[in-house]
Amino acid sequence: MGKVIGSKLRTLYIMQRLLEKSDENNRISPKELNEMLEGMGISADRKSIYADISTLQEWGMDIMYSKEQPAGYYVASREFELPELKLLVDAVQSSKFITHKKSQELIRKLEHLTSESQARQLQRSVYVANRIKTDNEQIFYNVNAIHEAINANSSIEFIYHEWNLDKQLVPKKGGRTYLISPWALTWDDENYYLIAYDAEAGLTKHYRVDKMKNITLTGKAREGREIFDSFDMAGYARQTFGMFSGEKTEVILECSNYLIGAILDRFGTNNIIVPVDDSRFRIRQEVNVSGQFYGWLVGLGPDAKIVYPPYVVEEFKRRIAAVANNYE
Repeated sequence: MGKVIGSKLRTLYIMQRLLEKSDENNRISPKELNEMLEGMGISADRKSIYADISTLQEWGMDIMYSKEQPAGYYVASREFELPELKLLVDAVQSSKFITHKKSQELIRKLEHLTSESQARQLQRSVYVANRIKTDNEQIFYNVNAIHEAINANSSIEFIYHEWNLDKQLVPKKGGRTYLISPWALTWDDENYYLIAYDAEAGLTKHYRVDKMKNITLTGKAREGREIFDSFDMAGYARQTFGMFSGEKTEVILECSNYLIGAILDRFGTNNIIVPVDDSRFRIRQEVNVSGQFYGWLVGLGPDAKIVYPPYVVEEFKRRIAAVANNYE
């Protein structure tokens, strides 16, 4: 009985070995395939191996034979070519919203899409300046739930969170449940955002997906369709989110405690927060000093200021004065 079962599985084992071990530079001879099968207790000869490979080729596998030594069979093309997999690995490693643990899991899965030899080339490091990886894997389940809601034309309920001074995400507005109509997801400034319609406020709003918890589909139809039928997602993103570019400089900011959420959202939680008194704190951070940075700081209002280095303080003062002169 074992031999009969083996004959049925033989073709699949040959396919698995070719996918895992072979590529243009790593070929497998019929002899090696035969030894592999015999080691698994499956009887085979050259004729049956040739027939199995022929079956796989007819099925659609691009299996080639090279007479160049060492001669043998190999998978000539796959669903994803090696450069494409490298691109995907780079994207996974450099994405802020994917945790380190999840990044490694995804990369290991990508490695199974090529040979073991080529998979070693995917074990690479992508270095991105000031890259902050999230620690929250809930985002994957949130994205899935939001897509389900959009596909089902359902509004959702959730509890929104914000940062506190202990670098913890805590429920916002006392844990009040938010009820909104989800319409689109966008990935901007290295974060996932939900673009939605708040019927109670009559406004289009956006929410950081990693700050949403306990997402529930209500089953009630979404509202705001007339707005989103002609919604300009790219234009909305440009108006709402900003990106930094400029000279990299270490600065010290002093802010009121209530601004901790905005600071941690921008710079991540791997920073030391130094209390100044009961109402203010300081943070040292390397930033790209630019018009966008100054504009972001102005947006925080008078309760946030640069205290170091002096030349950045003076440049900020000059910019503020120049803007004020436009209104004299």
